[in-house]
Amino acid sequence: MSHWWSTNKPVKQSTSFRFADPRRQPSRRLAPPVLATTMPLRETPVTEPRATSAAQPSRSDIGQRVKELRLRRGMTLRSLAARLSISPATLSAIENGHTGLSSVRLAQVAGLLEVPVEVLFTATDPASGQPWYSAAPMLGLGITPERRRTERKDVAPSEAVTAFDWRAFPPLVLDPPLAAALSTFLSLGYHGATMRRIAQRAGLSVPGVYHYYPSKHDMLVAILDLTMDDLLRRSSAAREEGHGPVERFTLLVECLALYHTHRRELGFVGASEMRSLATPARDRLAATRRAQQRMVDEEVLAAAASGEFGTQRPLEAARAVVTMCTALPQWYSAAGPNSAEAIAGQYVQFALDLVRYTPIRPDSTGAPAQRTEAKRRT
Repeated sequence: MSHWWSTNKPVKQSTSFRFADPRRQPSRRLAPPVLATTMPLRETPVTEPRATSAAQPSRSDIGQRVKELRLRRGMTLRSLAARLSISPATLSAIENGHTGLSSVRLAQVAGLLEVPVEVLFTATDPASGQPWYSAAPMLGLGITPERRRTERKDVAPSEAVTAFDWRAFPPLVLDPPLAAALSTFLSLGYHGATMRRIAQRAGLSVPGVYHYYPSKHDMLVAILDLTMDDLLRRSSAAREEGHGPVERFTLLVECLALYHTHRRELGFVGASEMRSLATPARDRLAATRRAQQRMVDEEVLAAAASGEFGTQRPLEAARAVVTMCTALPQWYSAAGPNSAEAIAGQYVQFALDLVRYTPIRPDSTGAPAQRTEAKRRT
C-alpha cells in the first residue's frame, strides 16, 4: 500500500547503507566508503556540546532564548518558521538545542524577533543586568507575559489569535523523515520503530535521515512539540471567543474534540508515547499539557462558583472531560458514520451533562432568576 509521503519507485540502497552491517563489509583489501565510517547508523544517544565560555553559549542556551523571544513577541512556531523559510520541525529542533544556527541564520532570527544579535549570546540584558528572559519588559519592547494576551500591537493582524480560524484543519504538512516517523510510530510504536525502517518509508538512506534528525527520540520530540504548539494555539483562540465561563468551556471542549479527530494521528502518538520521552523533553511537554488542562479547570471552577455548573467536584469533572476528548483518537475514523464536527457537538453535550449544567433563565424584568432546577449532587 502506497502512502502520500513515499514514492512509487523502489528505494535504492546507497553504498554507505549497504555496507553499514559489519557482517557485509567488503574485503579488507578494499577501503570502505567514507560515509560508512564517519556516520554511525546506530541510534546512539545524542550528547549536547558544552559551552566553552560565557561568550559562547551552547546550542540549548541559544535555542531556549529564541523560543522565549518568540513567545514574548506573540509569534507561533509555524509563523516564525515560515518567515525563516524552514519547516516548523526544524525550528522546534533549534529551540530544543538539537540543531545549531549559522551566523547568517542567527542574524535573520534576531532581525525577525527585533532584538540585537548579542541577546542570543548573553544571559542578561546589558543595560539592566537582569535576566533577559525574566518577567520584566525586555530591551525596550515592553512585552511581558501578562500583556501578551491583551496587547498584540506588534503582531500582524493575520497572526493575531482572534483572527486565527481554530476550526479549520488544512492538510498536515511534515518533512519526509518526520512524516515517515509518524507513520512508523503509529504502526509499530516508538520502541518498535528503527531509523532504517523510517528511512525506507521516507525514501531516504539512513544517513539521509540523520541529516535531518540526530535520533528517533528527536523525531518524537518534534512531533509532540508541533502537536502541543498547535493545540494550545487553537485552544487559546477558541477561549478568546467566549463571553462567559460556560461558553468558553463549550468552545474549549469543541476545540479538543475537533483536534483529536482531525489530527487523530498526532493525538494518538501524543497519548501513547509520552512514556517514551526522556527528560528534560518529558518535563517540558508535561508542563504544556498541564497548561492545557488548566484552561478547562479555570472555566469549570468559574461556572461552578456562579452556580451554572452543579458538580460538587469541578476539578475532577474537568479532568474527566479532557480525558474523554483525548481518548477520541483510539476509536475515531474519518470513514465512520459521523463527521468530526458532529462528534464535537455530541461531546460538548456530554461535557455539559458531566458538569451538571443548569441554565439560569432571566425573569420578566431581565434580571437573572433562580436556577430552573435544584442543584443535583454528584
